[in-house]
Amino acid sequence: MENTKKSGGGFKAFLKFTPIFLLAYLMIGEISIGGMTFSGAGFDVLTAAPLSAFYAAIIAFITEGVRPTESIDVAVENVKGIQLVFFILMMAYAMANAFMETGVGAALVNIALSLGVTGRTVAMVGFIVTCLLSVATGTSWGTFAACAPIFLWLNDIVDGNLLLTAGAIAGGSCFGDNIGLISDTTVVSSGIQGVEVVDRIRYQGVWSVGTAVVAAIIFYLAGRSLPNVSATGAEAIAAISPETFEFLEAERPSAVALLNQIADGVSYIMALPMILVIAFAFMGVPTLMCLGLGLVSSLILGSFVGTVPSLRYFLESIMEAGFADAGGWVIVMMMWISGFGGIMNRMRAFEPLSNFLLNISKSIRQLMFWNGVLCLLGNALLADEMAQIVTIGPILKENTNNNIEGSDESMYRLALRNATFSDAMGVFGSQLIPWHVYLSYYIGMAGSVYPLHQFSAGDFISHNYMAWVAVGSMLILTITGWDRFIPMFSMPNEPEVELKKAE
Repeated sequence: MENTKKSGGGFKAFLKFTPIFLLAYLMIGEISIGGMTFSGAGFDVLTAAPLSAFYAAIIAFITEGVRPTESIDVAVENVKGIQLVFFILMMAYAMANAFMETGVGAALVNIALSLGVTGRTVAMVGFIVTCLLSVATGTSWGTFAACAPIFLWLNDIVDGNLLLTAGAIAGGSCFGDNIGLISDTTVVSSGIQGVEVVDRIRYQGVWSVGTAVVAAIIFYLAGRSLPNVSATGAEAIAAISPETFEFLEAERPSAVALLNQIADGVSYIMALPMILVIAFAFMGVPTLMCLGLGLVSSLILGSFVGTVPSLRYFLESIMEAGFADAGGWVIVMMMWISGFGGIMNRMRAFEPLSNFLLNISKSIRQLMFWNGVLCLLGNALLADEMAQIVTIGPILKENTNNNIEGSDESMYRLALRNATFSDAMGVFGSQLIPWHVYLSYYIGMAGSVYPLHQFSAGDFISHNYMAWVAVGSMLILTITGWDRFIPMFSMPNEPEVELKKAE
């Protein structure tokens, strides 16, 4: 095939792909599969991405004669294309801090807990609360750290099913990471595919909420034979030991602050900023304006109810801290990954894989289905959802752009599906991979805050119905075309888009 020849055949094509292998090796820590242990360098992406970018520039020179100065120009030009993402990330981190500290998250939790919890409903309520809190705070790990002590001990008090409740709060904690306006995985996966975050949320909104509703029903049905004993969130927090609070203070201090707000009580009016942001996002208001609205409304209402002591405190301890967190890690990571992707695209490193997937696909849907599978495989290989997003994301983009022809609008809708694939298969897929770092964190956190049970990966995998519903439905809807029955979620079909013919 001519395209393969252009990008280099055989050993040359393999050599062009080695920067991806290097990136994967540098980021993988120690993982165990089937009794066998594999060890990588275990570096953070801030170390792995620059090293991989430098190596990619060397390979580009060897294989295509791309001069170092041209590699720098290509990398910088690629970074320029995602500048808006940097501002979104800073605002997102600032709003996440604001929602956590001003009582928005605590208000949402208390509203749900005020409805009453029994052994039959503790898993379902825990799932709903973690869904809401993860959207409000943009962090699945922080949500799980804050909610695990509440719901695992609440489950103990009402005699619920421990593993069902653990699986429920794990799945709910991931929900906001896939659709939250302020989630770093949502922002980064959207930025790599070149789509607006607010467009992405509107695109997958009905599907995401639908999967959550299905999962909530399953959790309810699974617990309906359990005792009808009731308890309150205050009782659960009272049951948490001082040692658990000390552990959380060291590992997740923001979770302790949230637990204290829940225990002390926060005015329900503080849930309003979250409602406003979601409403305006679905109305199509630009992302930055939605984030700004969240910050301003949490400042005003927080000042009114007393959770914001002063404007200076809000600006320095909340907004400035959010900007620093994003600038200190996520933005720098995005710059290096974007530069790395620019160099890889310049030497057409992904064309052999793109051509292979084109050859085994007979339709647009089959090609997009393989994009989803590729995300799952990458997540299993790298054992880290962010590593999968930044490594496999550019491959999805090039695979789609190189092999599919269509109008700008149609290609944008395919980019939205790729962004959703990358994020959903990363976040929810992680819950189904025994050696994944995500699952390891949940196991360790659950065992530390509830030492009466020794948790295992199987406990979470077997009871995380949200993960199974999300991953399964995404792949099934894509390959069958049933996504056309879900508002705003359908993909363009032939002849609106067409597969390019491999030469």
